[in-house]
Amino acid sequence: MQRVGFLLKVKEDRIEEYREHHRNVSRDMLDALRRHGWRNYSLFMRPDGMMFGYVEVPESFQSALDGMAGEDANSRWQALMEPFFDAPDGGRPDENMVELVEVFHLD
Repeated sequence: MQRVGFLLKVKEDRIEEYREHHRNVSRDMLDALRRHGWRNYSLFMRPDGMMFGYVEVPESFQSALDGMAGEDANSRWQALMEPFFDAPDGGRPDENMVELVEVFHLD
């Protein structure tokens, strides 16, 4: 199992709408995440839209992302979410996650 932290930045004028979408994530998207081993997945956001994500995956973060890349539910979700993010080079949110290196863990 790998513990993963990552950063993303939501546009400040889209924060409330972004939160609303996450109160209503589709069942097929939730099922796809589970199928590809996403566990203990959480998102935390500062008032300015800077977001920290945490997830535990069975093998590697890249493997979990690769599995999701083949899911229709994920393709629809990424297209819906793309306009919400500050991404200097554009692209899907799941391609712009800045993965953080774990430096400490207390079990």
